[in-house]
Amino acid sequence: MPGRNIIKVDAVDSYYHVYARGLNKQEIFLDESDFAFFLYLLKRYLSHTNVTSNRGVAYVKLYDDVQVLSYCLMPNHFHLLIYQVNERAMTKLMRCVLTSYSQYFNRRYRRSGPLFGSCYRASRVGSEHYLLHITRYIHLNPLAWRTYNYSSLKYYLGDVVAPDWIDMTRIMKLYDSRAEYLTFLEDYLEKHDEIDVLKHQLAI
Repeated sequence: MPGRNIIKVDAVDSYYHVYARGLNKQEIFLDESDFAFFLYLLKRYLSHTNVTSNRGVAYVKLYDDVQVLSYCLMPNHFHLLIYQVNERAMTKLMRCVLTSYSQYFNRRYRRSGPLFGSCYRASRVGSEHYLLHITRYIHLNPLAWRTYNYSSLKYYLGDVVAPDWIDMTRIMKLYDSRAEYLTFLEDYLEKHDEIDVLKHQLAI
């Protein structure tokens, strides 16, 4: 039987929690350059600014078809909250990003073979309750979550101006202000049951 969330329900106008872990739980980001390259790949396909290859060829643009709403990159896994507008857009984005990142990682560290433990997993966000709590789950992954460099939280709190490839509007419209969102994050100890439910659903 396939692992949970490996088989995806491909639906238009839907939210997905996308995640993947390194093979045998090995680290997939070893230093700052690795984190930066993974984020560059998201920019490559989702930024409204054209990004070209070394040969001057423009990469495919997917920002009309799929959006990244939040993210957190941990040393041996990552989380993305994605909104898919059109069918198979999420699949196309993840195939481009994970293939390119695996090739980069293997070339840089002189290794071969698969980098990730399995095909990425995607849990469709099928309720407003799930949507309300999923960015909190993502942003609270690091222990030092408030100052962690490799998550989208700094953009949500206004500490840094967000790049154009991150769309926060769908989430922030659920809150009256950035301060309210921060309070929601800080309130997680009283809401640990919701976090546990998410972990059970994801089974990563």
